[in-house]
Formats: sequence, C-alpha cells, structure tokens
Amino acid sequence: MSADQSSNKNKNAFTIIKDDPTDGHGGYGGGAGAISLENMSPVVVDPKEEKAYVEMGAMHGRSDIERRVKFMPSKDEVPDGKLYWIVWVNVERGENGPFYAGVAGSEIIVDKPNKRAYKSMPQHVTHMEKSLKGKVIVEHMDELSKKLLRDFLVEFNEDMWKNSSDELKEALPES
Repeated sequence: MSADQSSNKNKNAFTIIKDDPTDGHGGYGGGAGAISLENMSPVVVDPKEEKAYVEMGAMHGRSDIERRVKFMPSKDEVPDGKLYWIVWVNVERGENGPFYAGVAGSEIIVDKPNKRAYKSMPQHVTHMEKSLKGKVIVEHMDELSKKLLRDFLVEFNEDMWKNSSDELKEALPES
C-alpha cells in the first residue's frame, strides 16, 4: 500500500466504539460519568466541491480548512469566504449494532487566499455536546449540504444508517 493510500484510508475512517462506556474509563474530564469523545468523528461537508469526508483534525480546530487562517469575530469580516460545515457525528451501539446517534452541523466560513475565517466557537461546542447526547441538529444546513452528508453516511456504512433513528433519516431525506 502506498503512503497516499494509507493516508486516504486514515482520513476516511470513523472513530467507532473505542471503549465500552460502562467499563469505568472516564473519557473527557477524567472521572467516571464524564463525557467521552471516543465515539465522535467530525465530518467536513464542502457544498461548493460537493464532497464530504472525515477530518479528525477538526476535533481540535486543526482541520486542513482551519489551518493557516486567522479567525475573525464576525462573518462580515470574511465576505469572500467559502462555506463549509463541520458535522459532529456520534456513533453508538444498539441491539442491532452501531448506528449514527447524534449528528449536529456547525458552520465555518473560510477565505484561504486572504487567510481569514469565521466560526462561532460557542455553536461548535454546543453542537458537539448535543451530538454526544444523541441530538440531530441539521435543519439550518442548506439542502445540498444535507444531501452530501446523508450520501456520505449511507456510503460509509449502510448498516449504521439503517440502524439509525427515524429522526435522523427524516432530517436527511433521500432527495
């Protein structure tokens, strides 16, 4: 396998059920009962290029789209920016196997040529927390981005999609 193939394989892998949440491992925050980020993966949706992909660097604000830009406090300061969505996808295991439990999309606007970007950190943190709690928050996303996300989730693992809630399937309908 070439280095490129190995790199691509890692970029398109979800973090799926690393630890049993009942084994006493604390996860985020250290103590038992704390929030675990073990089963969460950020999916970047790029509606302009019509693609979606897992980007683990986004967990720490270090995705390719977030690197080498200065974050501005207002969208108005990034007028020529390109819209992306970082979608926080949480995977859980049910009686039929793993499924997409929480899915919440957060906007990010990036102007690479001018090295500027905008994202609402409170929105990203809130959406990450809600995804961990099994919430589906995608109603504010444009239709193309929702379709790209749905297609990506189905293609990534059709069984996980089939095992997912009706709420998620209704929020990301087949078009």
